Amino acid sequence: MRLVFILSLFTSSVLASEFDVDTYSMSLDFAQVTHVLATQESNGSWCFGSSVQHDDQGWDHFADRWEVIDLEGNQLGYRELAHPHVNEQPFTRSQCGIKIPAEISKVIVRAKCNKHGFGGKPFIVNLNTTK
Repeated sequence: MRLVFILSLFTSSVLASEFDVDTYSMSLDFAQVTHVLATQESNGSWCFGSSVQHDDQGWDHFADRWEVIDLEGNQLGYRELAHPHVNEQPFTRSQCGIKIPAEISKVIVRAKCNKHGFGGKPFIVNLNTTK
């Protein structure tokens, strides 16, 4: 009986496939995505202009990345943020050439900082309304 219980715990965590968009912190200790503009290029790939707000404090604590993931949490693309934006909040940076399979209609854009990682509010983008 104990083996069945352990196996059920393992399979339920493995089969839990959706990314949890409802668990996040609004604290600016975590990088927050405040706006996203997604446009599809003529070759089918996508450009994302993502606005991020964070309490950047210099090189020891700053927003260092945003990424596009599918609803299961698989990374589709990202933009590295190479330096702090202490006096530029929120700030917007773009990344083009992100390939998204045609069957995907919604993606999540989330940001992270070099101290706390991910944890801010994710931004859901409906790709069907941007075409």
